[in-house]
Amino acid sequence: MSLKVSGDSNEMKELASRICRDYLYGPWKSVTPQNIGFKHISGGLSNLLYHISLPESLVKETKDLTEPKEVLIRIYGQTHGEHALEALITESVVFTLLSERGLGPKLHGVFPGGRIEQYINARPLITKELADEKLSVKIAQKMASIHTMEVPLHKEPGWLWDTIDRWLKTCESKLKSDDVPDFIRDVVNVDINAEVDWLKKRLEMENCSVVFCHNDMQEGNILIRQDGPENNNNDDPEIVVIDFEYCSYNYRSFDIANHFMEWMYDYTEPEYPFYKEQLDHYPSKQQRLLFIKAYLEARGLKENPKKILREVEVFSLASHFFWGIWGIINAGTSTIPFGYWEYGAARLKNYFQQKKKFALDMTSLGTCLPTKRKSCSLE
Repeated sequence: MSLKVSGDSNEMKELASRICRDYLYGPWKSVTPQNIGFKHISGGLSNLLYHISLPESLVKETKDLTEPKEVLIRIYGQTHGEHALEALITESVVFTLLSERGLGPKLHGVFPGGRIEQYINARPLITKELADEKLSVKIAQKMASIHTMEVPLHKEPGWLWDTIDRWLKTCESKLKSDDVPDFIRDVVNVDINAEVDWLKKRLEMENCSVVFCHNDMQEGNILIRQDGPENNNNDDPEIVVIDFEYCSYNYRSFDIANHFMEWMYDYTEPEYPFYKEQLDHYPSKQQRLLFIKAYLEARGLKENPKKILREVEVFSLASHFFWGIWGIINAGTSTIPFGYWEYGAARLKNYFQQKKKFALDMTSLGTCLPTKRKSCSLE
């Protein structure tokens, strides 16, 4: 489900003021398109985000300190497949649980096509900051906190494959169109379903632990709070993780590998295709081990970091494949300006190149492959 919205700011002000009047209370009942504070927040690749604030005249009328003076309105982007509504409901449940446990923003309201969230005075990280040692350790610790959660969702790691299967149905029909760029056809000139079968078997051989994962810890979903001087402390920054639409039980090393992949992609480019790929920015072995050791320490685990390092190399294939298909299904349908065709092609190209590299250099995966997992290995 998604709201049909245009990029017209007047239309969005009207929509935002109506949503706030309907779902919030107190002075919010008096907001209009003419008096609300309204700002579009750029950077989202799946949703439209707006910072909405009370006018000063209404702020003075606020008596209840629990009433928010500013909120974030999230309009869901394009959704795909027959399970789209189910996915949105699941995300709302996850968002509420994370909010209650202090791991995410507060939830102020849910409406058809979106939700109202706590506005956090913070800024998203920029790509190069992912390599900052202090921030990398903080991110590892935050990921560890999420991974320890017990959530009332399906505990088997089926989300990854179910999502890919749904997307492939859309992808296959889209690739039959005459509008598909030639560079996409060149990349996907393979039996995609057979590729999924191979990838699934290969990942299951790692016997990787299954935990509750974020699945999209890229820099735009990691905020540094800026509420006061204490939160601008470079020695001990406070970070907040947002955007839980892909949360699910999944392989632990997918979450870690996916985060490392994001070191190579900058989504703040001002010109089309609105991202920059820098493959040489992939974290070094030392940087990966720093993150993994901080993660294990935060969880109180005594595992061998090098085992997880090997798993992460394998699961990086899944990250490339997953987001490659995501790029294709969003191309031409998403209202968010982004080079989805180019991004999908880039991620799939990297998938096939990395797969080829693994085939030529099996020592990068270890000389002995682990036995195939027999069942879900929940931690």
